[in-house]
Amino acid sequence: MYHCTMQAPKAKKIPKEHNIHGDVRIDNYYWLRDRENQEVIDYLNAENAYCKEVLKPTEPLQEKLYEEIVGRIKKDDESVPYKKKGYWYYTRFTEESQYPIYCRKKDSMENKEQILMDVNVMAEGHKYYSVGGLSLSPDEKYMVYGEDTVSRRIYTLKMKSMETGEILDLNIPGTTGGACWAEDSQTIFYTMKDETTLRSAKVMSYNLVTKEEIVRFVEKDDTFNCGVYKSKSEKYIIISSGASITSEYQFILATNPQDTFKIFQKRVRGMEYSISHFENKWYVMTNWDAHNFKLMETAELLTERKNWVEVIAHREDTLLEGQEVFSNFMVIEERRNGQNHLRIINQKTQEEHYMQFDSETYDCWTSTNPDFDSEILRFGYTSMTTPSSVYDYDMNTRDKVLLKQQEVVGGYDESLYDSKRLWVTARDGEKVPMSLVYKKSSAEETKENRKGAPLLLYAYGSYGHSLDPYFSSVRLSLLDRGFVYVIAHIRGGEDLGRMWYENGKLLAKLNTFFDFIDCADYLIAEKWTTPKQLYAEGGSAGGLLMGAVVNFRPELWNGVIAQVPFVDVVTTMLDETIPLTTGEYDEWGNPNEEEYYHYIKSYSPYDNIEAKEYPNMFITTGLHDSQVQYWEPAKWIAKLRDMKTDTNMLIMDCNMETGHGGASGRFEALKETAKEFAFLFMLEGITD
Repeated sequence: MYHCTMQAPKAKKIPKEHNIHGDVRIDNYYWLRDRENQEVIDYLNAENAYCKEVLKPTEPLQEKLYEEIVGRIKKDDESVPYKKKGYWYYTRFTEESQYPIYCRKKDSMENKEQILMDVNVMAEGHKYYSVGGLSLSPDEKYMVYGEDTVSRRIYTLKMKSMETGEILDLNIPGTTGGACWAEDSQTIFYTMKDETTLRSAKVMSYNLVTKEEIVRFVEKDDTFNCGVYKSKSEKYIIISSGASITSEYQFILATNPQDTFKIFQKRVRGMEYSISHFENKWYVMTNWDAHNFKLMETAELLTERKNWVEVIAHREDTLLEGQEVFSNFMVIEERRNGQNHLRIINQKTQEEHYMQFDSETYDCWTSTNPDFDSEILRFGYTSMTTPSSVYDYDMNTRDKVLLKQQEVVGGYDESLYDSKRLWVTARDGEKVPMSLVYKKSSAEETKENRKGAPLLLYAYGSYGHSLDPYFSSVRLSLLDRGFVYVIAHIRGGEDLGRMWYENGKLLAKLNTFFDFIDCADYLIAEKWTTPKQLYAEGGSAGGLLMGAVVNFRPELWNGVIAQVPFVDVVTTMLDETIPLTTGEYDEWGNPNEEEYYHYIKSYSPYDNIEAKEYPNMFITTGLHDSQVQYWEPAKWIAKLRDMKTDTNMLIMDCNMETGHGGASGRFEALKETAKEFAFLFMLEGITD
């Protein structure tokens, strides 16, 4: 392996004492939190220079990988149009454009195109640009949208005249990015972010004619976020308030924007619910006495819990995840045994059936279905070997029509690849599923003949976010070079139902890390790979996972990619001024309470670095990250470099212009992916 002659940066130490519950922690790198300090910027730049020098031998390969990955993307692509109120809406990209062009056509796709917004034009002159929440007024005269040019997910609301095409003088900073319209076509509702914590904390309305801006709701509980949207029926404006385990809704008629919002069902700690309006009633999906959720209904004006009537009962083996309502049909998204299912119910006859899929490593979901009266369900499907596909499904005849499958430019032969679902017995007896994909080669030979292959193990494992098996054309650059790619469906996600999440959070969080380690041990024992060829990757809360497993079992991995990693858990969770902290107490626990403090400290990556050998590591972050502040990975790498006893690669790439999601253009972000792949190939000795 190439050994860089440049000296690795060494951050200076300024001891900062943290003292709580009689426990003292010394943080030598706390000073890196001050982004206004030129020394901090200099240190980040020094890390970037060192990273570039270490990866210098891979630059030709990075370029090749980038061209290869981009070369598989259909440049002049177009989404499948959907129909709403007489218009066909779709998004398209031109050959070299980084950003989408939003379009529509009246009545027929044969008619003249109207461009709602060319984001490429809007992005000119900006190093980062993101647009969100495009929303047309009911009279179609105006379009409101959010604009972020910094990458901290704080949007300024702007407005465009659909008649003249000009950008109007509306300028509302500090929002979450979207807005919804009252039926008068002059009142918009939107959500404001708290300037310090970035919590979505306030719902406002603005009247275009009177210029009156009114506070409609303030979410006073700092563990909650709020939002505002219009029901699919378009009859109601709805305010949502939610914490990790509690929710509440309020509503007014969209025709009466000045009305006072009425609470649907007041919040009860631990009770979650979501609502869908249909004709003269509401459907309510809730975990009230049902940890995997059940479906209820209630009369339109009798919305309190005491009036709810059961429609679909709770089941121990099935998680209800979502619902799509039509005039004659209802579609329920369910999760059972780690797999997604679409359940179709005829609301008139109560006849029902499940859609059938062949693969054991697939994902399916309801797509864009704005038309209440349709008997056609638009849904999406993908598997580890099947490119993302959009179908129309006739809910009467059960016929499905493939409208579009993601095109892999240059050709893709699905028969050359295979995928498997494996189950691992974790240390406490739980069975943990993994989804594998690989190119048919030595990797799929019988166990006796397998000698191990380079393998990348990926997971997330937090917030009840399930990582479903999906196709990636980007991933082909790994598979075609002999890598096996594995998603570990560990606890902390909701892959096996609500209890899978409950058993991977708070005082059960260690299960998340141990599941991942047990999956790795299994893959080695079953000769899918070896410790010298095993790699791990995770981002954000998955970056916390990376930080924990390299502390617990550093010898398991040859290399680790930690993207925007949440690694300084104790300090962050004790600091209520940091964006998103208070809303996280239901996920990690509140370390102001002694039991949670000691438990979090037992796995917090930054607090558990020891003088020992660590694997090769590539860490990424963004200076403007609003989710995981840049200083967490910066402090982590500084402390790792000071304490580790090995000579393995330890590098950090801090994007000085972006935030949590990386670069904003569709191709620009792939340069970061090419760099990460090059890191893996460098460790494997793959040069081409």
